Amino acid sequence: MKIAYFDCFAGISGDMCLGALIDAGADAGELSKRLGALNLPGWKIEIASTRKAGISATKASVSIEAKQEQRTLHDILSIIEHTSFPEAVVSSVRRAFTRLAEAEAKVHGVAIEEVHFHEVGAVDAIVDIVGSALALHMLGIDRVLSSPLPSFHGFAKSAHGVFPLPAPATLELIRDVPVRTRDVEGELVTPTGAAIITTLADYYGPIPSMRVSSIGYGAGTSDYDFPNVLRIVIGEEAQPGEVDEVRIIEANIDDLNPEFYEVAMERLFAEGALDVYLTPVQMKKSRPGTLVTVLCAPQAAERLAEVLFAETSTIGVRIAEARRLCLRRTVEAVETPYGRIRIKVSRRDNQVKNAAPEYEDCKAAATAHSVPVKMVYAAALARFHAAKGG
Repeated sequence: MKIAYFDCFAGISGDMCLGALIDAGADAGELSKRLGALNLPGWKIEIASTRKAGISATKASVSIEAKQEQRTLHDILSIIEHTSFPEAVVSSVRRAFTRLAEAEAKVHGVAIEEVHFHEVGAVDAIVDIVGSALALHMLGIDRVLSSPLPSFHGFAKSAHGVFPLPAPATLELIRDVPVRTRDVEGELVTPTGAAIITTLADYYGPIPSMRVSSIGYGAGTSDYDFPNVLRIVIGEEAQPGEVDEVRIIEANIDDLNPEFYEVAMERLFAEGALDVYLTPVQMKKSRPGTLVTVLCAPQAAERLAEVLFAETSTIGVRIAEARRLCLRRTVEAVETPYGRIRIKVSRRDNQVKNAAPEYEDCKAAATAHSVPVKMVYAAALARFHAAKGG
């Protein structure tokens, strides 16, 4: 199965997504030709190479050459459905814009039919969403996965005035998506980007076991003290039960301020660690210490060792080779009396081996309904097994 992993360490927007997919191998000329089938006058797409904080990336920009009308969801769907795009592309675009309309309707307190798209309904957003769906189809992607999305804050202007970040519609779209805390002022995740990733991705977590075939970087517009790019990693997903090679990095530490472990772990995960954990140990002279263990892909070992040297007080690390046998993991969702709860599911040979409700979902639902978290957990698990007939 060919998969695309969206590494959203700097967020995601429509143009970043389109640029990353082109950078990963989607033919820009062919893509522009296919997008010409849209009945949208007065626009063109420009593709350029750029650099963001030292990383080479592709910038996809849609320029508008004529005044555009406001459009309703019906207008946009009509445009899409009067093309000869593959049904999978039409279905993805339909779901993305429907999700956008539902989010906008809820934020503004109107019926979905009354939503008039401004920013998200502009031609550039239509091209970004349709172009991304087409590019994934051209690349032969069977499944989309994503990292957790970054948090951010600040204010921005729209047709409705000044609003807080994340944009209200963005928050609605990422309601059930894991978010990783980042103290960044600026719009890292746009409504268009949120619609794309929440429509397409069925998994949010670390990069899965895969054989990487191509990598693409899509440039954002703003500049930060980190690369403002979306990274997309494409390859073949490891088959269920397949053994893959990993590295285990370890360091014994007895003289580090315990507060610093949080930053070290965050950096290790950000740099590609598959897992990081701390174990209390007794060291020489009966001093209490901590064993730091990092699990990673072979090509990431040196990079992660450098993080340990930079963020901890260790003066040496051990690196060992290992093999692991992994179950295929997906994230599904069930409706319970307490709301929608995500379920982490592990399979082998298409048989469910483990299923666990997402704790944060259960905790939030339990708080909202003033019930024990174990009650929400049990209800979610029961609904999952009932749906699977087991």
